[in-house]
Amino acid sequence: MGKNIVQKIFEVHKVYGELAPGALIGLKVDQVLTQDATGTMTWLEFEAIGIDRVQVETAVSYVDHNMLQSSFMNADDHQFLRTAAAKFGAWFSKPGNGICHQVHLERFAAPGKIALGTDSHTPTGGGMGMIAIGVGGLEAATVMAGAPLEIAMPKVVKINLTGTLRKPHITAMDVILTLLKMLTVKGGVGKILEYAGPGVASLTVTERATITNMGAELGATTSLFPSDANTLKFLKAEGREKKWKELIADADANYDEVIDVDLSAVESMTAQPHSPDNVAAIREIAGRRVDQVCIGSCTNSSYPAMKTVALMLKGKTLPECVNLMINPGSKQVYEMLSREGLIADMIAAGARILESSCGPCIGMGGAPGSGHVSIRSFNRNFQGRSGTKDASVYLTNPVACTVMALKGEIIDPRDAGYNVPVVSEPDSFLINDNLLIPPKADTSNVVIVKGPNIKEVPVKTPLSSDIKAEVLLKLGNNITTDDIMPAGSKVLPFRSNIPAISEFVFENIDNTFSRRANEAREKGGAIIVGGENYGQGSSREHAAIAPMYLGIQAVIVKSFARIHRANLINFGILPLLFKSEQDYDRIEQGDVLEVKDALSAVKGSQTFTVVNQTKEYIFDVTANLNLREKELILKGGLLSHTRGSK
Repeated sequence: MGKNIVQKIFEVHKVYGELAPGALIGLKVDQVLTQDATGTMTWLEFEAIGIDRVQVETAVSYVDHNMLQSSFMNADDHQFLRTAAAKFGAWFSKPGNGICHQVHLERFAAPGKIALGTDSHTPTGGGMGMIAIGVGGLEAATVMAGAPLEIAMPKVVKINLTGTLRKPHITAMDVILTLLKMLTVKGGVGKILEYAGPGVASLTVTERATITNMGAELGATTSLFPSDANTLKFLKAEGREKKWKELIADADANYDEVIDVDLSAVESMTAQPHSPDNVAAIREIAGRRVDQVCIGSCTNSSYPAMKTVALMLKGKTLPECVNLMINPGSKQVYEMLSREGLIADMIAAGARILESSCGPCIGMGGAPGSGHVSIRSFNRNFQGRSGTKDASVYLTNPVACTVMALKGEIIDPRDAGYNVPVVSEPDSFLINDNLLIPPKADTSNVVIVKGPNIKEVPVKTPLSSDIKAEVLLKLGNNITTDDIMPAGSKVLPFRSNIPAISEFVFENIDNTFSRRANEAREKGGAIIVGGENYGQGSSREHAAIAPMYLGIQAVIVKSFARIHRANLINFGILPLLFKSEQDYDRIEQGDVLEVKDALSAVKGSQTFTVVNQTKEYIFDVTANLNLREKELILKGGLLSHTRGSK
C-alpha cells in the first residue's frame, strides 16, 4: 500500500507511536514560530522551564500583532522578545518585517519539515509542502525545550482538485470559502487535509498558502499541498532552492476520506456575518452598501495579490463613502510594490496604506463604524473581532474587495465591468533581511530585559479530589477564543501580565465575569458550561491561562475545538464532555455542581459523576484524556509537569 504525504513526513519525524487514526504519536519538530501576542508568554514559559538554548533547528520570534505602541507596554514586550531570542538562540523578526506566516513562507518554510506556531494560522506553511500546526504557547515552549510534539494521529482527508480556477476573478480564497460552505467550521476537526489531484498544478505556492491558511477555520489540525515544480519555482525566487525536495503522495496512497472539488465550478464567494462558514455566492447577496474595505492579512497579502489590487486601483478614485485600508503582508512585498510605484497608485486612488502587520484582522486599529459593512480579505469575521460589535464583516478575495471598494456596494467582480490583470509570481523576489536578526552563537553576555508590565507565569495547583463550584457562565455553541479573551488594542498590551489581562475574560459576553470569578475563587473556584465547538478560532492560550488564574476548575461542554482543549489541559483545567446533551439543557447559570472523586475518575474510567446540588440530580460527564493528558491534569498542567521531569 502506498503512502500519502502526511504519512511520509510523519514517518521521518516519528519518535514513538503508530500512524493509525486516534493513536498517540510523538513527533520531532524542526521549526517553531511565535508572535508577539502569544510569544511573550511562550518565552516566559521557556525561561521558566530552565533550558539554556532552543533545541529545535529553527526558532523564530515575530513581532506583528501588538504594533500600536500607545504606551510603554507593547514596546517593552518587543524588547523582551528581542533579548529573549538573543539569549535562547532564536531568530528575531523586528516590527515592520511583516506578518509571521507571510515572512515564514518566504524565508523559512521548507518541504517535508514539521513546524509548530503559537498562532492558529500556522498551517499557512502547508502551501510549501510541510506539516505546520498551530498550538498553544506552552506546548511550543516545551517543544523548543526538546520534547516531541505529542498528538493523537489525525485522519488524513484527500481534497481532490480537478479543473482550473476561472482567473483572475476567481481566486484561491474562493476555494477555501467553498470548502467552508461544504464542511463548516467543525468539518476538519481531528483531520489533516491533504490536497491532491490534477488541479494542484494550476495553483502557485502563495495561492496554496491562502487555502491552507484558512484551513484553520475548518478546525483542521493542518492542511498541506505537495511539493512540486511550483514549489521549486517559489523557492528559487526566494533564493532558497537548496531547501526544495519533491514530495508527492504515492499513486496508490490510502486516505480516510476523499472530497472532490472542481476548481472550474468555483464561484466568487463571501463569508457573511458572523462566521467563516456562513458562505454564499456574492451574486446571491449583491447590492448592499459597503462602508469599509480591508485588504491584506496573513491570508491574502502576497506580492501577486497586492500587485493585482494596485493595478486595479491605478487611475481610479474611491467613492466618498468608502474607507479602504491595505496592509502588505511583509517588508519584502511592501518594498517591491514601493520600488515599482504601486504603493503610489494605491495612495492616489485614496487607499490608506498600513504597515506590514496583522492590524484590523485582530482589531488592532481599523475598527468599522457603528453598524457599518466591512468587506475584508481576512480569515475571521466573528462578531466584535473587528472592534465594533454591531459591524457586519464579510470575507472575500482581494479582487472582489477591490471591486467593492470602487463600487461602494457588494457586487460580484465579474459583474462590475473592471479589467482584472493577471499577475504571476516573479522570477525573483527582492531579498532584504535587515529586519530579520539571526541567532547569536555566544549568548553569555545577553541580558533579558523585562519591563514593569511583564509578570511571571502563574502555575496551577494539582487537581483536587472533589470539585465543588458554581456554574459562573452558561454559553451556547461556537464560542470563540475572541469571546473568552478579546483581542484588540485595549487588551493585547497585557498579554505578558496575566493578573491584568484576566480582568477582560468574557468581557464582551458578561462584563461582570472577572469580578464574580475572583469572588468565586475564594470559595473554591468556578465552572463554565458551553455548547458545541467551544474555543474555536485563535490559538491564544490566554483564553485558558486567564480563566485558570481566575479559579476556573472545569469546563463542561458538548464538544471542544482542538487547540483550546489542549490549552485547557496544559493549564490544568479539566475539560469535560456531557454524556447526554440533555444534561446541558437542565443546567442553569448559578447552579452549584460537585464533581465527585475527580482524582479517581481521571486515573480510571474517566467517567465523572456530577451532582447538581442546586436542583438535586446527578448526571455523568467524560474526559477522554490520553495517558499524557492525565498526567498533566493531575499535576496542575504542562509547566508543573515539565519542571518536575527535568
